[in-house]
Amino acid sequence: MSTELFMEQFIEFLANHPMLAAAWVGIFIAIVVTSIKIKLSPVKQFSPQELTLAVNREQGVVLDIRAEKEFKAAHIIDAIHLAKEKIDNNDFAALEKHKDKPIIVVCTAGITAAKVAEQLFKAGFTQASLLKGGMNAWTGAGLPVVKK
Repeated sequence: MSTELFMEQFIEFLANHPMLAAAWVGIFIAIVVTSIKIKLSPVKQFSPQELTLAVNREQGVVLDIRAEKEFKAAHIIDAIHLAKEKIDNNDFAALEKHKDKPIIVVCTAGITAAKVAEQLFKAGFTQASLLKGGMNAWTGAGLPVVKK
């Protein structure tokens, strides 16, 4: 297929499907903006292995922000649970004694944790980070959980 023919078909497609083309452009822009935000963010993303190293070598603290029911069903060993109400009110008093340690925020898939880690960073927790992929990544890697 020649380049000219491809361009003609591409332009025809754009003309016939403007909403679809706009949606693809919007998705592309959203991906680029999100990638840039992640790269520029002071909040680090840890893999399950990096989380383990931070906890073992730097006395890191795992902060689980999932619903209490999910937390009780299975969570990372020694994780601290923080209720949504406290997070919504920026009530991080339970973490004050850990302010100078790495705090790794864990949610289900690693999406909600980013916002909470940013909140922690703004509240003075300079080593706030998150588990990339959340508990899904942790259990997917076959790492141990506690059930209570």
